[in-house]
Amino acid sequence: MKHLLKLGDLSSQEILDILNLADQLKYEQKHGIKHHLLEGKTLGMIFQKASTRTRVSFEVGIYQLGGIGLFLSPRDLQIGRGEPVEDTARVLSRYLDAIMIRTFAQQEVEDLAKYGTIPIINGLTDYAHPCQVLADLMTIREKMGGLKGLKLCFVGDGNNMANSLIVGGIKCGMEVSVACPSAYQPDPDIMAWAAAQGSFTCTENIPEAAAGADVLYTDVWASMGQEDEAAARRQAFQSYQINDSVMSAAKPGAMVLHCLPAHKGEEITSKVFEEHAHEIMEEAENRLHAQKAVMVKLMQ
Repeated sequence: MKHLLKLGDLSSQEILDILNLADQLKYEQKHGIKHHLLEGKTLGMIFQKASTRTRVSFEVGIYQLGGIGLFLSPRDLQIGRGEPVEDTARVLSRYLDAIMIRTFAQQEVEDLAKYGTIPIINGLTDYAHPCQVLADLMTIREKMGGLKGLKLCFVGDGNNMANSLIVGGIKCGMEVSVACPSAYQPDPDIMAWAAAQGSFTCTENIPEAAAGADVLYTDVWASMGQEDEAAARRQAFQSYQINDSVMSAAKPGAMVLHCLPAHKGEEITSKVFEEHAHEIMEEAENRLHAQKAVMVKLMQ
């Protein structure tokens, strides 16, 4: 494991190794055991897209590991003024020990890895959100005691979250179903890969997708950068909401996850959100522990 660009690059065992280390680091933090495993290391954090959880969790995480994080916005970098990605990668590789980038195009992340000589971590692209899904899998495993054989149902836009949940869930032995409008399906290559695994369905029928689910998951209807599509998306997704009816199709006691921020009353009702707020906030916290594990694996 040289980088974390997308979960498709990792083996099932590599994903489980990250989750096991994340569990250990969380236990140590909760018990006041310091783990300065990256003492003196520096993480550059490039944000082409703003964030709450990604910035705070990475900055706090590298600090708790004994290193330092540098916040780099487009205003701070020549890449925001047209410097080629390959030059940015080669220069920053001489200063930093790793780069986390949160941006739009997956190709930008791939190019940083291609031209740089240090580990690259995908903090989010329009194609994938591997760090979030590692935290999701960690949270599911904590509550359910394992992952293999569980059913995960995603309701909503077939976006970066859907793409990464499909890959991460199936690689960990889960059955994955996606309910979304036909015009907003996940990446076709990912769906083809998932279908070949024999444990994946994609449908417009929400009760069918949610039937027997152990975990229900949703995300906002319009992601950052899609503001111009918001009205059209509200129309397309108006029935794609996790509510009491969808909960009744899932298994009794099913957990609900959301990568946040949530637009309550749209993709999830306030009632369902608040009934599962502890799970969702634990999921948010686990971004910290899962990302610390990724940094240790890549930077130690």
